[in-house]
Amino acid sequence: MNSIYRYPDGMWPNTLALAATVVMYPLGLALMISSPWALNALGFVLMVLSLTWSAYFIHEFAHHAIFKSPDANARWGTLMAWLNGSSFAGFENMRRKHMRHHVERADVITFDAKGFLQRSPAWFRNTLLALEWAYFPAIEFLMRGFVISMPFQKRARPTATQSIAALRLRIVAIAVVRLSALALLGYYSPKAWVLYCLAVLVFITLLRFADCFQHTYEAYPILDDTPLPKDKIRDRDYEQANTYTDVVGIQSTLSTGVLNMLWLNFGYHNAHHERPTMPWYRLPDYHRELYPTDYAQVITVGELLKSFHTNRIKRILADNYGEVAPGGVPGRADRFLGAVGVSFLTAV
Repeated sequence: MNSIYRYPDGMWPNTLALAATVVMYPLGLALMISSPWALNALGFVLMVLSLTWSAYFIHEFAHHAIFKSPDANARWGTLMAWLNGSSFAGFENMRRKHMRHHVERADVITFDAKGFLQRSPAWFRNTLLALEWAYFPAIEFLMRGFVISMPFQKRARPTATQSIAALRLRIVAIAVVRLSALALLGYYSPKAWVLYCLAVLVFITLLRFADCFQHTYEAYPILDDTPLPKDKIRDRDYEQANTYTDVVGIQSTLSTGVLNMLWLNFGYHNAHHERPTMPWYRLPDYHRELYPTDYAQVITVGELLKSFHTNRIKRILADNYGEVAPGGVPGRADRFLGAVGVSFLTAV
């Protein structure tokens, strides 16, 4: 068993976390279908965790941080994508776009949601903004809709291994499978259907909160491999200065450890960018090894909640991600608008 993992100490943490991710999905579904509301609530929590961990394991597999074999990482990444509904994008597409984020030190996105909304009719734009005001992640679903529709657009291009017809057939086949499964769940248990849909909304909100406050990069909507403009020096210093560690806390305590594990230690983002292949279970210790306790790039979840709430509409149409005040300044994150529509799950 030990030989399949990239790092020798990854056997138990990876085996247990992957097993939990895969098992929590059907177990959560079964508990949501059951009669007692206490079991429904437990099933809901397990489902949210399974969806969230599966997403962040895709990130781990994209960096080949789990298995030695690239093929094994790709297979497991594809499985995780099927669990959380990002299978329309395809694991290799997600990996390729995310690698650009690291190499070029920018948010290289697939779809310009801001530009699309600005060009849209006022009624459509205002409807999406109203949904976002009510905490419905409309922009994230817009991004997913773009991923699904891309092979059917005029600008769609064949890949090295698939024709346009094959890409379209793949999207249709995935849609048929997922919609059929969702319809069967709704027919068998309307209650479980509602709980599952709510779990998806919570899962997307957790991911977008983490994504929101990890960078003050610039966003470039690029579909192909066009390089970024040479408009600034994007070196290692730039990367660290524009990257933030959004964690519950950096103290080595049981409570902070458990809460930071909610998104698989993804909040230790400066440490991750310092060494992208560092596996999830090592990141807390690696962060404490690299940075002092008063490291200015650390912004706790408690500091970010106000900005996440008050800027939830402003950030959608803003020209940049805002500013972060120096450490120790009260309300230092209030003008940190954050990013929207930069999820690594929505790439083509």
